Amino acid sequence: MQQGNEQAPLIRLSGVRKVFGGTAAIESLDLAIAPGEFFTFLGPSGSGKTTTLRIIAGFEQPDSGRIELDGQDLSRLPPHRRDVNTVFQDYALFPHLTLLENVAYGLRAKKIPSQEALQRAEQALASVQLGDFGARRPGQLSGGQRQRVALARAIVNRPRVLLLDEPLGALDLKLRHQMQVELKALQQQTGITFIYVTHDQDEALTMSDRIAVFNHGRVEQVASPWTLYEQPQTAFVAGFVGITNIIEHHGARFALRPEKIRLLSPDARPEGQEAIPATVKAVSYLGMSTRFLLHCADGRTLTVVEQNIAHRAEAPRLTQGSAVLAAWSAEAPWPLAA
Repeated sequence: MQQGNEQAPLIRLSGVRKVFGGTAAIESLDLAIAPGEFFTFLGPSGSGKTTTLRIIAGFEQPDSGRIELDGQDLSRLPPHRRDVNTVFQDYALFPHLTLLENVAYGLRAKKIPSQEALQRAEQALASVQLGDFGARRPGQLSGGQRQRVALARAIVNRPRVLLLDEPLGALDLKLRHQMQVELKALQQQTGITFIYVTHDQDEALTMSDRIAVFNHGRVEQVASPWTLYEQPQTAFVAGFVGITNIIEHHGARFALRPEKIRLLSPDARPEGQEAIPATVKAVSYLGMSTRFLLHCADGRTLTVVEQNIAHRAEAPRLTQGSAVLAAWSAEAPWPLAA
């Protein structure tokens, strides 16, 4: 498992374990997160990613292990004494307060002078493109705008670390994509370390500097988006981060990504490539691409994805029942750990 990088970590988890009702939600977890990183916890429901986030925030206590922020042990500090802020999916805005009052609320609770609190709140709203909306109330906003207010309220406190627990889950797909770009830009603008929880692989790949893939309370791999996709270490990572074909050769297992397979005519003779005769069993048009399900002559099933780059007036070249030759280069399959 790849860990950390050359820069001294801002957040370090060492041997963290958490048990609920006799079941380990987190099992001996070690992680190192660098200053200014956009770091994502990715995994299915129940994999331990949200529990880990809550332990960093102080909402849960580990049964064992150590949590450090810039070398300081946080393990027994209450949430309000940790230099971290959390953004939740439900936003939790006060409906009776204006946006400016919502954002300034935490500053006033910390006894920041009123004028300074309002000034910082105005700056935070401006940073999320809501500088002219300060007098409005949450009920007058769209879902994406409320999400921005929640972010402004979190960053106005200037935390060392911002924790985000699936904050885009309630938004529609187009707005999610827009907010992903805005979140990444905001993180780069502020320089705050973001720790982001999601089960959405596309979201993780789009925004993250590095990703930790969780599975049953353990981290299977920590790496950049490119490395996770192109060089997964385990079959779980290969299958969870994108679509993949798991193939076997001489007793070893390999990940073969669908876009690395070419579909040729059955009489083709590709040089320097692996090739196997197959029949198209299903065709799924996905807009930018088309996905094919193949039944191979040796009994295997393969998934292939092709980009739709042909002229729009042309009919699909392959349909259900078409005979093809599935071919890939020798370098395309990536070896997986046993």
